[in-house]
Amino acid sequence: MKKIILVTGASSGMGKDFALQLVKEGHTVYGAARRIEKMDDIAAAGGHTIAMDITNEENVQTCVDKIKSEQGRIDVLINNAGFGLYGAVEDVTMEEARYQFDVNLFGLAGLTQKVIPHMRKRHSGTIINISSMGGKMYTPLGAWYHATKHALEGWSDALRLELQQFGINVVIVEPGAITTEWGGIMSKPMLERSIGGAYENMAKQIADRTDEMYEKGEGSPVSVITDLVSKAVNSTRPKTRYAGGKYAKPMMWIRKYLGDRIFDKAVMSQIK
Repeated sequence: MKKIILVTGASSGMGKDFALQLVKEGHTVYGAARRIEKMDDIAAAGGHTIAMDITNEENVQTCVDKIKSEQGRIDVLINNAGFGLYGAVEDVTMEEARYQFDVNLFGLAGLTQKVIPHMRKRHSGTIINISSMGGKMYTPLGAWYHATKHALEGWSDALRLELQQFGINVVIVEPGAITTEWGGIMSKPMLERSIGGAYENMAKQIADRTDEMYEKGEGSPVSVITDLVSKAVNSTRPKTRYAGGKYAKPMMWIRKYLGDRIFDKAVMSQIK
């Protein structure tokens, strides 16, 4: 069945791949991101593009109104926009930390609030929140990023219980290590924050390990997560959670069943 789908963070990485695949499957797809010029390929494939800053409420309202006006409904919302703020808790400013939450949680929540009434009136819809294996585990210097993803997990679970009475699905997708721009975007600011500080050596170790992982191709291709999103979109009864990509399932298993100390050792062994 052809669905009307909104994908945020569609200018690169996973969001772009989601949008292109869903267009290919015959759905009507709107890609939203700040960098509208980076979504020309989505438009060329037959999709629609909207310039939207997830932290700007006026932008968000305009986006929802435009889709509702042109299509009459939104069947699927894929909340993908987000970024990873890395740096020691001591080094990251509270302004930076708040912005991390504004993008990864509050912006997402604000958009979802505006979409829910349309879905509720039709007694159908699917909301897919792109979390991370980082929503179930943790790494050094990632406190603020992990905090947003842990929060998103709990927020999504509560939302699922609220919306099931209205026939609306809430799905969480937990990617592992995926080959995107994420590593480079995360490392450079982290290194800059640590210069001359107590955590400079740890930041260099984490950046070196991240670079090594991407250079060696240790991450999984974006298509692994796109396939999971496609399953959720096209299912009449999607799972509540989908996890995939390098390290996701084993690391979350270790964290859940073997305890904090063993997990701590497993994580720290990767940056020595």
